Amino acid sequence: MLARSAMRPMRAFASARNGAVQISKRAASSSSGSTAESPLRLNIAAAAATTVAAGSIAWYYHLYGPNAHAMTPAEEGLHPTKYPWVHNQWFKSFDHQALRRGFQVYREVCASCHSLSRVPYRTLVGSILTVDEAKALAEENEYDTEPNDQGEIEKRPGKLSDYLPSPYPNDEAARFANNGALPPDLSLMVKARHGGCDYIFNLLTGYPDEPPAGAQVGAGLNFNPYFPGTGIAMARVLFDGVVEYEDETPATTSQMAKDVTEFLNWAAEPEMDDRKRMGMKVLVITSVLFAMSVWVKRYKWAWLKSRKIVYDPPKTGNGKTRL
Repeated sequence: MLARSAMRPMRAFASARNGAVQISKRAASSSSGSTAESPLRLNIAAAAATTVAAGSIAWYYHLYGPNAHAMTPAEEGLHPTKYPWVHNQWFKSFDHQALRRGFQVYREVCASCHSLSRVPYRTLVGSILTVDEAKALAEENEYDTEPNDQGEIEKRPGKLSDYLPSPYPNDEAARFANNGALPPDLSLMVKARHGGCDYIFNLLTGYPDEPPAGAQVGAGLNFNPYFPGTGIAMARVLFDGVVEYEDETPATTSQMAKDVTEFLNWAAEPEMDDRKRMGMKVLVITSVLFAMSVWVKRYKWAWLKSRKIVYDPPKTGNGKTRL
């Protein structure tokens, strides 16, 4: 008896507490239900936020465009004229005769100052030179061997795995030979300059006989409107007849500039022909596979898409439908 009488207050307290908790839960659920947003308002808010974001991106693109420009036209340089380069078309490859002529222009004109440190002799095989020509060209230069037992480094003739040599042993020697200006490496020059081939071609052919009136050219610089700042340390190097092509193509300034520009584009992207060929194979194979997948899908799902579902309600004995 005593135990039962002692448990009664505790039961009463527990029931009161449970009732309070249930009341608070009902109040919270009712308050949350009253303040919940409707699906229509949420969809409108999401659509508005998306519209504002897309509008901001479009306005920024309209103001500044996809390219970054310098502060003034003088710093940017004259915009190069666009030319219809054949190798930029989808179904066209490099003109390998032009590549051979451009490599000749590089060797006889450009190689005295500029290097092609990322181009090995082996990449010239099949695209510009034959195997024997590339080997003979590599053997004209000497390269360091591994240290021998005495730690001495000897010289050896070049191999196809070697890279084209630089005209200077280091950057300091290059600056000293060019009045403080460092001739850039031309391996990736087409990719490194805004305008690509158009910029290189216009730069090589854009030297005027005399600077225009009012143009200020610094000491030791040459005027070229396509170079940023219009003052370039490199003087004009291409003149009519400076190179005698082995295929008897007239060596005009524009022809040499076009050939060496195509060669530099190949040097920056020697795998372009193979990539285009592989891309065409991928497109053909994926088109066939897509057509086959569409046919298989229609064949496999034809029974499901052509079925017809009819509801036939049961009838009672007197001929009336029973609901």
